[in-house]
Amino acid sequence: MSALPPCPKCQSEYTYEDGAMFVCPECAHEWAQDGSDAAADAAVVRDANGNVLADGDSVVVVKDLKVKGSSSVVKVGTKVKNIRLVEGDHDIDCKIPGFGAMQLKSEFVKKA
Repeated sequence: MSALPPCPKCQSEYTYEDGAMFVCPECAHEWAQDGSDAAADAAVVRDANGNVLADGDSVVVVKDLKVKGSSSVVKVGTKVKNIRLVEGDHDIDCKIPGFGAMQLKSEFVKKA
């Protein structure tokens, strides 16, 4: 039996291989065998132009967006400050002046 590396998260020695990944049965952490962290690569959020977004960035809306449950529209060119990135379909949490708290998709904004 070959020696498998310990879990980088909890240092458990009971790791096992699952395809191209190592898995820790104690903390359920998974990481790639080549040493790169696949979860960190998947968490990259890009705007409509392909620029990488980060927490605290300012963005500008590039398309008129209808507000669900209202007859209001967020107009093109609306600047949104201090965004927060979240997991899910709508990957930006923000507060839009005149509308309040809202979630946006990164494909409808560009970095300011």
